[in-house]
Amino acid sequence: MTRPHPSRALPRHAITVLALACSVHASADFAGDSKASLELRNVYINRDFRQEGAPQSKAAEWGQGFIARFESGFTDGTIGVGLDALGELGVKLDSSRDRRGTGLLPFGPTSKEPVDDYSELGLTAKLRASKSTLRLGTLMPTLPIAMYNDTRLLPSTFSGGMLTSQEFDGLTLNAGRLTETNLRDSSSRDDIGFAGQTSDHFDFAGGTWALDQSLALTAYTSELEDIYRQHFAGLVHTLPLGEGMSLKSDLRYFDSRDSGAGKAGRVDNRNFNGMLSLTAGAQRFSVAWQRLSGDSAFPFLTGGDPYVVNLVTFNTFTKPEEDSWQVRYDYDFASLGIPGLSFMTRYISGDGVEQGAVRDGREWERDTDVAYVVQSGSLRGFNIRLRNVTFRSGDGLTQDLDENRIILGYTLPLW
Repeated sequence: MTRPHPSRALPRHAITVLALACSVHASADFAGDSKASLELRNVYINRDFRQEGAPQSKAAEWGQGFIARFESGFTDGTIGVGLDALGELGVKLDSSRDRRGTGLLPFGPTSKEPVDDYSELGLTAKLRASKSTLRLGTLMPTLPIAMYNDTRLLPSTFSGGMLTSQEFDGLTLNAGRLTETNLRDSSSRDDIGFAGQTSDHFDFAGGTWALDQSLALTAYTSELEDIYRQHFAGLVHTLPLGEGMSLKSDLRYFDSRDSGAGKAGRVDNRNFNGMLSLTAGAQRFSVAWQRLSGDSAFPFLTGGDPYVVNLVTFNTFTKPEEDSWQVRYDYDFASLGIPGLSFMTRYISGDGVEQGAVRDGREWERDTDVAYVVQSGSLRGFNIRLRNVTFRSGDGLTQDLDENRIILGYTLPLW
C-alpha cells in the first residue's frame, strides 16, 4: 500500500537508532570519518516510436537531478553507531502529457501531466561490531538477487535491514529483509513486489568468496513472500594473458519458482547467462549469451534491475524461453593521449520468445555511447555522455524505438 508524502517521514528503524546515536558521545571517528557530497545530474531523453499504429509517436523529457549524500563514521566502543542520509530532488525542465513516459519524470494518475518536481529523504542507521555492519532504513543493494536502479535522474531505493559480515578474509556475507521500495521516478514508498503484486517482505542471504585476486564465487538464496523464490550461483575469473592483456569470465545462473500463495501467478524460470571479455591495451572485446527456460519470464524486484549480462540500455532480454547473445566493443582514448574519453558499442539479438500468443518472438538492440570525464581544473570530474539506442522487436513484443540521451553529471564533495 502506498503511503502519501513519505519523503517527510523518517524510517522507523532509523529513528530508533538515531536516538541511540544522539545519546552516545560522538567520537572523533564519527565526525572525522564522515563525508558528504552533492551529485548533479542533467538528463535529456528523446524517443521516436517507429512501428505503425503506435499509441504515442514520441516521448521527450528533460530534467535536473540533485542527490545529496552524507555518510558518518562510527562512534567508539564495542558497538559503533553511525548514520547515513540521502536526499533526492528531481526537477522538470521540459515535458508534457503528450511527450511523457521516458521514465525520467512521474506524472499524475488522472491528468497524465508530468509533475514539476519529486523528492525523497532516506536515513540509514548503522551498527558496527568487529568487521560486521548492520544497516537499518534506506538501502541501495547491489546484490545478484536485489539491485537498485540508477539509470535516470534519481536512483531507486529500498527500505529494510541488511547485515554485512567480513569476519573471514576473502569472504563477504550478506543477509537481510527488504519491505518497501521507492521507484526512480517516484516520491512514495510502496510495498515491495513484482509484476504488479505486492508482498510483505523480501528475505535474502548469501555471499561472495574471493579465493584469490583472480577468482570469486557467489551464491544467494532469496524469497519474495507469496510471490517467488530464487537461488543464484555465479563465478567471476580473470586470466592474465600477458602485458596489458587479460580474459575475464563472468558466469551466472538463476533458478526461480513461485512461492506460497503465488500472488503473481506461476513463476517457472531458469536463467543461465555469461560474458567473456578480452582486454588488450586500450581495447576490450566482449561476447555474451543468455538462455532462459521455463514457463515464465525472469522475475526481479519492482524498482530494481535484473542481474543479467544482457541488461542493456533499453531492454533486458528476459522474456519466457528467450535466447539472446551480445557482441560489444570498448575503447579508451587515453592510449591516444586523450584521457577521460571513451567509446562503447554493442549489439544484442534475442529469439525464441514464447509469450502469450507470440511464438518464436524476436527482438534486437544496438547501443552506442561516447563519454568524456574532465581530468583536471575547476571542472575536474564533470562528465558528459551521449547515448544512442535502436530497438526493434517482432510480433509486437515491445514498442520499436530510436532513442537519444544526453547525460551531464558532476559530483561536488562538501567535506
